[in-house]
Amino acid sequence: MTNHRIGALDVLRGVAIMGTLGTNIWIFTDPAGPAGVFGALSQPGTVETFLRFLTNGKFLALLTLLFGVGLELQYRSARRRGTPWPGWYLWRAALLFAEGLIHYFLIFEFDVLMAYAITSMIVAYLIGRSDRAVRAWMIGVGSVFALVTGLLTAAMLYGQGAGSASDTGRSTLFSDGSYAEQVAARVESFVLYRLEAVFIVPMGIVLFLLGSRLMRAGAFEDSGRGAALRRKLMIFGLGAGLPLNLLTSFAGEGWFLVDRYLLPPLVALGLLGLVTTVAHRLTGTPGPLRRGLTAVGRTALSCYVFQNLVAAALCYGWGLGLAERLDGLRPWWVPLAWAGICLLFMTLASLWLRRHDRGPLELLWQWAYRAPQRSRVTAPAAGR
Repeated sequence: MTNHRIGALDVLRGVAIMGTLGTNIWIFTDPAGPAGVFGALSQPGTVETFLRFLTNGKFLALLTLLFGVGLELQYRSARRRGTPWPGWYLWRAALLFAEGLIHYFLIFEFDVLMAYAITSMIVAYLIGRSDRAVRAWMIGVGSVFALVTGLLTAAMLYGQGAGSASDTGRSTLFSDGSYAEQVAARVESFVLYRLEAVFIVPMGIVLFLLGSRLMRAGAFEDSGRGAALRRKLMIFGLGAGLPLNLLTSFAGEGWFLVDRYLLPPLVALGLLGLVTTVAHRLTGTPGPLRRGLTAVGRTALSCYVFQNLVAAALCYGWGLGLAERLDGLRPWWVPLAWAGICLLFMTLASLWLRRHDRGPLELLWQWAYRAPQRSRVTAPAAGR
């Protein structure tokens, strides 16, 4: 059962990483780049709206759930070893924050790793508490989050009805600007681009804890109780959450927050149940798709950073500048760009894992995580 469960988690992580690119690719391929997100939230054409609906928020939520599963596994490992908790896990979270900070400045404005790091530091102190206490935290934080999101949505709808103005100017920084100018812009607009953390952190607290509890409830087991739980998740997430999310996708810009942060977590639960069920039912030698997804899942951090770096090099002015050159072919060329990048890092991840047991950034990250622990062990020995 253990091998199957780990295999299913790897596939899930691979799906989540590729899905996040499915959202981010619309930013990279916009000639205005990330600045275009703030320029206008107006609804694009029907085809583009539907294509965005397929990924928007859903794989962010799925990845967040899986971070909660990873936190649960770290907690269990510490308990088995008898080491203090959260102990060194806080150093792990600090390294994740540093990685996210570097990723933000050098590659991509809408990095989620910093928000995940902050969330993990909070949840680390909650994960070992009683089910009753955890449930109270989930209900409390979730209720406040839903209420605030609802109030902000009402304000956006009111402002939309009152004829709110939008900035029609178009930034040329990402189509014509140099790499150094883009880095400087990220430094200057740090607070603006980090505003999403206001939503990701409370959402993350709920989903981290939920991922932990789903792990304990057997959602990833190849067993009867696991299958029953996943069936409920699919009915709830795909049967109810997905149609509602489709409606909000076409409802207009006033529903942006609900469309990205409230309904996608419901859909993500259905996806978690569906992908895990399919992974358990697949037998025999894995085919290219499953091998690729598993490889991406095992090198998730490297692939997350790599896919954004490649997308930037393809689309921005300091690279090939395809966002500006192919703007007339939107939305049709965007899914092709996504598929091409995914195929590239699935192939590279598979080749890398033939010689290494972790991704390149995972190896560097693991070295940084272990370094201070080794120094504390060797220092007393040297003194003797």
